[in-house]
Amino acid sequence: MLPTLLWSNTEGLTIRCSLCSHECLIKNGNKGICKARINKDGQLVSVLTDVVSSIQMDPVEKKPLFHFLPGTKTFSVGSVGCNFHCTFCQNNHISNIPQTGVINGRKANARTLLDLAQKQNAKSIAFTYNEPTLSVELIQETAERAKAYQLPVILVSNGYMSRACIDLLRHSIHAINVDIKSFSDAFYREYCGAKLAPVLDAVQYIRDCGWWLEITTLVIPSVNDSPEELKQCARFIHDVLGPDVPWHVTAFHGAHKMANHPSTTSDQLQTAWRIGKEAGLNYVYMGNLASPVGGNTYCPSCKALVVERTPWKILFPPHGHCPKCGTPIPGVWR
Repeated sequence: MLPTLLWSNTEGLTIRCSLCSHECLIKNGNKGICKARINKDGQLVSVLTDVVSSIQMDPVEKKPLFHFLPGTKTFSVGSVGCNFHCTFCQNNHISNIPQTGVINGRKANARTLLDLAQKQNAKSIAFTYNEPTLSVELIQETAERAKAYQLPVILVSNGYMSRACIDLLRHSIHAINVDIKSFSDAFYREYCGAKLAPVLDAVQYIRDCGWWLEITTLVIPSVNDSPEELKQCARFIHDVLGPDVPWHVTAFHGAHKMANHPSTTSDQLQTAWRIGKEAGLNYVYMGNLASPVGGNTYCPSCKALVVERTPWKILFPPHGHCPKCGTPIPGVWR
């Protein structure tokens, strides 16, 4: 176990963790909600600081990021644990830290990860698969060292990190995909063990930091897919984050404690896509289901095809502007 960042002593040996919006008050010998951070005699330590469970080369579109270096591969790194407890988690084999505290993974440091990414000819490095900010110390060191490697750093997050966590990484992260899992606080409380408001606050703060931002909503039939709720989410993205922030509406397939729940149909996903477009969002994408147009980027001005995609593959090369009318397409293209 190694020392952590983002905490303070309160009274006696009790610690206030400020990594995420749970703001856990942790008594000596106890763990936070994430089970990754432990109060050891008035010092906050982590079982995850140097632990990696998963390493893989992925298309950046799989994060999903469609407007950040499209068509390139990102060196993807996952650890273990999460500060949510989603009943529908699709990575639950690594999102839960066992009560024993024994972590299945390998030790890794920033230099090792960056050397591996460079050898694989990755164009970026992504912290993903589990909630990455639980390993904020490793992310911070990697992101600082990545500047010498000219490797942009990506996060794929549930958006529950604190402003202090965002500030810590403010000048070293380049892009992020954040889940807005629902636009209902009741959903967050019941299905995730969290709250909606901190996520909405975080994505606004992230936008102001200048990181490239894309949003994902997993559409779960009869749970978070009502037209009114989807409209609220689309309006928030349009009015608060901006119409050029891409919204990925993705299909649910049974997992974890909701393994027997019905999967999202093509019609249900198309309804969500249509709601996003009707709200004025310029870039709405469908994921986890085959669609002839749901992964394509179209010019908001003349509607011409700008980027054509099949799952995780670019068929029509991106240039950052419309090939027909020249309208710039927001994003990071090279």
